[in-house]
Amino acid sequence: MTELAGKVAVITGGGGGLGAALGKVFAEAGMGVAALDIDEAAAARTAADLAEAFGVPTTSVRVDVGDADSITAAAAHVESTLGGCDVLCANVGVQQFGAIDRLTDDDWSWLLNVNVLGTVRTVRAFLPQIRARSGFRRIVLTASSSVLAPAVRLGAYQTSKFAVMGFGETLREELAAEGIGVTLLYPGGMMTGHLDSSERARPADLVATGAEDDDLTTMLEHRPVWADDVVMPDHAVRNLLADLEANEPYCLTHGSHRPVYEERRAAMDAAFDRMEGS
Repeated sequence: MTELAGKVAVITGGGGGLGAALGKVFAEAGMGVAALDIDEAAAARTAADLAEAFGVPTTSVRVDVGDADSITAAAAHVESTLGGCDVLCANVGVQQFGAIDRLTDDDWSWLLNVNVLGTVRTVRAFLPQIRARSGFRRIVLTASSSVLAPAVRLGAYQTSKFAVMGFGETLREELAAEGIGVTLLYPGGMMTGHLDSSERARPADLVATGAEDDDLTTMLEHRPVWADDVVMPDHAVRNLLADLEANEPYCLTHGSHRPVYEERRAAMDAAFDRMEGS
């Protein structure tokens, strides 16, 4: 592996779950870690735990990626405390269940602002710091395994993650000549507080969501294998560092969605065949 001691990883959503697991991966490799989260206390706990366990420099700061000024201020904090950023994990994402015909404009606006524009803002704020560094430089964007095997009642969330995938694939092409790698991370179900944190993050002034009590069960009935795919976040990120070392474009964490993905790929191949044969 590349020597990573002395480099810095910045992680949004770093207060718990997948974000905290990402922080542990980088801290174990000797990197400093900046934990950014809308839950300031949770981010501080992550930073303190990593500093104590691995003896690496850490910092934390509250950030709301839905607010451009907040992410800009967070980037300035990271630069002043840890000196810059070598690896950026744009990991924040909120969840919203609901049938497409019941989702409100507020539901869509909230998810797209946080999950899509929040990812764009995060990259835009930290890219100058990454460009100012040398050697191993990477950007990790958290998509979702559900974009490879879409499920019902997740229309807004999956749409936002499709957008993150498109943004990431374009960003990878644009930064390749600078030696900055971009990897899309596709996590499956994990034992985290993602649903609870999403509910807490939803602005109080939004109209009532279109979600109903049966949305989760209906989704699992549509993709029943997902119920058996839930793992701990530390297991989910076990291969990430090796994939970043190899500058892989995609990192799959876990899950049983390959058969659905292959059906989709076969249908797309068939469309190419029909087009080329006409």
